[in-house]
Parts: sequence; structure tokens; C-alpha cells
Amino acid sequence: MPGIKEVAKQANVSIATVSRVLSKPETVAKETIKKVLEVIEDLNYQPNAAARQLRMSETTTILVVVPDITNTFFSDVLRGIEFVALENGYQVLLGDADNSAEREKGYLSILRQKKAAGMILLTAGIEADIVEEIASEYPVVLACEYLEGVNVPTVSIDNVSGARKATEYLINLGHKRIGFISGPMNSVLSRDRMKGFYQAMAQYNLKVEPELVQEGNFSYKSGLNMMLKLLAYSHTPTAVFAANDEMAFGAVNAIERKGLSVPNDISVIGFDNIKFSAIFKPGLTTISQPTFDIGTKAMELLIGLMTKQKMKKTQYILENKLVLRDSCCKCRH
Repeated sequence: MPGIKEVAKQANVSIATVSRVLSKPETVAKETIKKVLEVIEDLNYQPNAAARQLRMSETTTILVVVPDITNTFFSDVLRGIEFVALENGYQVLLGDADNSAEREKGYLSILRQKKAAGMILLTAGIEADIVEEIASEYPVVLACEYLEGVNVPTVSIDNVSGARKATEYLINLGHKRIGFISGPMNSVLSRDRMKGFYQAMAQYNLKVEPELVQEGNFSYKSGLNMMLKLLAYSHTPTAVFAANDEMAFGAVNAIERKGLSVPNDISVIGFDNIKFSAIFKPGLTTISQPTFDIGTKAMELLIGLMTKQKMKKTQYILENKLVLRDSCCKCRH
């Protein structure tokens, strides 16, 4: 079935113009309306529930709030969101929270002022009660992160099982002295990934040495600094699990800065499988998230909320998988 994109292409207008023809024809030139309607008829285009809602909606803008725009993990999630948004006549407005809960809260005013029809939060930095309150008044979806005990549609992966899988892989390579660089402990993702690490170590009766667990902040620099700290101990780990790829890159560079080799001296595993992890040398073994699918599913859920569709399911946990590359090898110590 043809979509709004095909209509726009054949009519030689933008997707936004097709949306305005469907929702606010008074804002479009008569010749343009005629041309678009002819194409709609030729293609037998059937505006879906979202398009019908556009006629009654004050805005076709949706707001997406990311915790850190410099983190490349979010680029594919945003691509997924925008893919579905454009197909349904919506435009995406991006807000960068810069890892600040206060800044995140500031974006809520865009919803309250009716400048956006709905919001996707790719961060859960705001207090649960505030998110629940805003979600009771406006269409809101959480993606990537989640809030415990909050009834808001959510799309994520099982971060505990992903971290367990990563740690178990290192254990099966013969590593027993394993370091862990976590994300910030105010993040549910960080806590879940740490939980998975501890679970795997306990399952194999391996001791977690407190000095080998360091808290980063998901940035390359923190991965570098925390790894330098781990290397300063007399008994260095034979493997390190970093809670995201950016920190894993920092860890690898810290190891090499000290004249050691990855993976021959220390194995390193990351989490997220961002694009650069395949290009980085050595190629980074990591846990892959279906980022594009997280984005598409989040936008589909938001459209369901905005168009008041009956929702069979509001909580989605998508699959994660281990991607093997060159940064890990059997323990040689």
C-alpha cells in the first residue's frame, strides 16, 4: 500500500505539504491541493489513523529528548523514530538533555504549550512521579531506558541479561579476575548492567574485587580514566567489561597507552554495538542492541497514543545479542 512518502514524491511536494493538505487545507494553495488530491486518487492512498488525527491536531511535531547528543548510540534510534514519523506525516523536534534532569524537565513545557503532539524520552532522568503526571495528560513513550513501577509505554532491551551474557563470555574464555567499568549509578541502565555482571560472577563462584569495579559516566574519557585506575593496582584484571562502547574505547586506549596489548594482555568487551565498534582497532566485541527497531517501535507506540488507538501491549523488550570481534581472547595468565 502506498504511503505518504510516495504521494509527496509523485506530487513533487514535501511530506509536510501532503500532511497540511490532509489536516489544514486552508494553509495550502488551491493548485497544490488539487495536485496532491489527484495523486492520492491515482495511488488509491488511504490515510491511516495517524493521518486522520492530523486533521484535528494542532501540531504535527513530536519531541524526542536524548540524554547526550554526542553519544552516537542514539543516532540509529533517532533514524528509526524519524522513519516512522515521516511516513505518518509527523516532524521530529530534537532536545538534548546534556545528562541533566533539570534540562530534561525544561522540555516538558513544549508539551504543555501544545508545541508538540507527543514526546519520546530516550532518557529516564526525570523523577518517576513527574513522568507519570505528564503521561496522564499527554502522549509520552519511554525508549532505551525505563522507570520502575511507572505505567508509561516503554521500549527497551533486557540490560541485565545482556550484561550477564557479556560477563559469561569472558568467564568462558577462562578469565576470573574481571574488571567492570559501570555507567553512572543514577541511571537504571547502569544499575541493570552492573546487576548482570554480578549475577554472572556469582553463578560461576567468582569473587568480585571491589577495587576492580569503577564508576564511569558512559563517556570515552571516563572509560580511559577508570581503566588507568584499574591498571594502577598491583594485580590488574585479565579482562574488563565496560558498560558501553564509548567507555570500552577509552579502556582499550588506556591499556595501549601503558604499553599493553588488547586482547593479548587484557580482553575488553563493550555494550551497544555502535557503528564505530566495527571500525575501531581491535574490532570491539560487544552486546548489540536493535537501535533502529527501538526507534520504530517507540514511534509506533506514540502514534497509537496520539490517535487514541486501543493498545494490546505497551511494554516491549527487544532482543540483544553478543557480537564477537577481536578485542577478547582466551586468558593467558
